[in-house]
Amino acid sequence: MHSTIMSTHILHPTGLKSHVVNFRALPPLSLYIHIPWCVRKCPYCDFNSHEVRGGLPEQEYVAALLRDLELALPQIWGRPVYSVFIGGGTPSLLSAQAVGKILDAVRMLLPLDMNAEVTLEANPGTVEAEKFAGFRDAGVNRLSLGIQSFNDAHLKALGRIHSADEARRAVEIAQQHFDNINLDLMYGLPQQTLEEAVQDVHEALKFSPQHLSCYHLTLEPNTLFYRYPPALPDDDMSSAMQQRIEELLAAQGYEHYETSAFAQPRKQARHNLNYWQFGDYLGIGAGAHSKLSFHDKVIRQARYKQPQAYLEQVAQGAPVQTEHEVGREELGFEFMMNALRLNEGFIPALFTERTSLSLLALRRELELAEQRGLLLRQPQRIAPTELGRRFLNDLLQIFLPAEH
Repeated sequence: MHSTIMSTHILHPTGLKSHVVNFRALPPLSLYIHIPWCVRKCPYCDFNSHEVRGGLPEQEYVAALLRDLELALPQIWGRPVYSVFIGGGTPSLLSAQAVGKILDAVRMLLPLDMNAEVTLEANPGTVEAEKFAGFRDAGVNRLSLGIQSFNDAHLKALGRIHSADEARRAVEIAQQHFDNINLDLMYGLPQQTLEEAVQDVHEALKFSPQHLSCYHLTLEPNTLFYRYPPALPDDDMSSAMQQRIEELLAAQGYEHYETSAFAQPRKQARHNLNYWQFGDYLGIGAGAHSKLSFHDKVIRQARYKQPQAYLEQVAQGAPVQTEHEVGREELGFEFMMNALRLNEGFIPALFTERTSLSLLALRRELELAEQRGLLLRQPQRIAPTELGRRFLNDLLQIFLPAEH
């Protein structure tokens, strides 16, 4: 299948084409590696994940990942990689040997920064926890555990396959091998009370994790929960949960630096920060997305989603299903969509650095957001106000490019 290229050139009176961007320096680059299998698909999950049926084709998939990376090299040649994130699905279903083989190839093919953050997502199930030492030996230095809740009734309602006791044990094992751990928690769960939501955070804090991600459960299209919605706490209760969680974590010294992310000092997720600061990332694996800058353009790519189709396309040397050049009018919105998730916002110079555009291009939108009390504009920083953080979608809507 041929890639779809949407041109964003301007035709000058001379008849010569001129690119709409011109980067002095390219943004930092991250690598995302997608592992698309799970033991069981959770009813709330809209990620590209598929239940393992008839065994995991580990060797075949790892070989495809390495070939995918080799095919992508010309687009990122010579650029250092500052973070690696192995996500899913459930990457901890892979053997430690497979993860080692992937990371060995990454180090061999790319100039991986000496201090690169290398994260692997893991489930707290017993089988996965037994592999944690092997993942550390393979080169993983940050583990992200999908706990979601320490309450067995809520874990069951979410379709999770681990128990609360397994979750606690997994954190204990992880801490024997890693000194940088993230715990994923969710609130606003079916039938959840305010006290239960707060109790989950108290349980997590007993382990003093370096990073906590606290997400509100949302009903995403193409999920079982979307088709058969469970009874969820109302907006007022969800808001109360969010407020109490934020207060509790602030009191424990965690910085609320992004919509759903809380970190101990200097322990922010560097990989995710690069996304939010509109850095570049190469995504390999089934359904992985990339955003790559060149001196005269920015492109987005998506790999084939279905694992079997992905394997077949890699074998043909063409894993990319779609590719398009990001238009000038899209760049400003895409930057804001990411950077305004950060509570501290961004320094104005970063906008020009990451888009090659002047902030003057968004002057009208910035003024409107400020007038509505959603945005704070200072010479050294542009950030969402407390109101803007609470109504982030309304803030971002202002920067949506007009339909042509």
